[in-house]
Amino acid sequence: MTALVSTEWLSANIETPGLRILDASYHIGLPGEPPRDAAAEFNAAHIPGATFMDLAAFAEPGAPLPSTMPAPAHFANLAARLGLRRDARIVLYDDAPHRTAARAWVMLRAFGFTDVALLDGGLAKWRVEERPLTQGALTPVSTTIDVPTSGIGLLDLAAMRALQQDGSAQIVDARSAARFTGAEPDPRPGVAPGHIPGSRNLPYPQLFNADGTWKQGDALAAAFTAAGVDLDRPLAMTCGSGITASVLAFGAHLLGREAAVYDGSWTEWGGDPATPKATGDA
Repeated sequence: MTALVSTEWLSANIETPGLRILDASYHIGLPGEPPRDAAAEFNAAHIPGATFMDLAAFAEPGAPLPSTMPAPAHFANLAARLGLRRDARIVLYDDAPHRTAARAWVMLRAFGFTDVALLDGGLAKWRVEERPLTQGALTPVSTTIDVPTSGIGLLDLAAMRALQQDGSAQIVDARSAARFTGAEPDPRPGVAPGHIPGSRNLPYPQLFNADGTWKQGDALAAAFTAAGVDLDRPLAMTCGSGITASVLAFGAHLLGREAAVYDGSWTEWGGDPATPKATGDA
């Protein structure tokens, strides 16, 4: 299974044994965003056979930062409740403006799931094509998952400080230009405006076509290049809280590059008085 599957492919393979479909819609709820209930929306209409992956629950309980990746034991417990198996083929989709299925993709891969794909265009494209939808929630059969020892492809503050100082990886920021430059204040209290010094700005919407599907090939590479990103260098993706940084990481993956995600992202870096900060253009 490729990393990106079409609605046509999913429709043709939806009843394939061993295929799991997960709705990974998550609404961040930043100031100015209309309130939405992802679970209620799933119960009202979802792709047949899909299970709701509650990304809010898949965050580490009590963590001081939003959307923190879960500790291995917490992840394993929730994944087992969803009935996930490491040998499953998993297709993720969402109906969220921040493209949160990519966050689920990063998370599953970080904990050892290897056959994971995104649905190109998500639920919006499925709806436009008038493909079938169903209501209500499924109760998956629980499984047992060994607790992984560590996450793969994730960076913490110490790692980010080291690579920012030595330039060993190119840092790419998925936030809007206004937040990156500091022209717009950060929406979270106590977080400074601006960006990590030396980073490049690639707002995540630039990776998508007008119809919400992913750019691919030369068009996708051009989005990175236009932002001054050298795809041949190691990549570290950041954003506000690790959500849309995952979008950039998936985009790099489509181009055959692997990128790490800074989990704490700007909420951690910008909220730490000891970290260096820059404003203005890259």
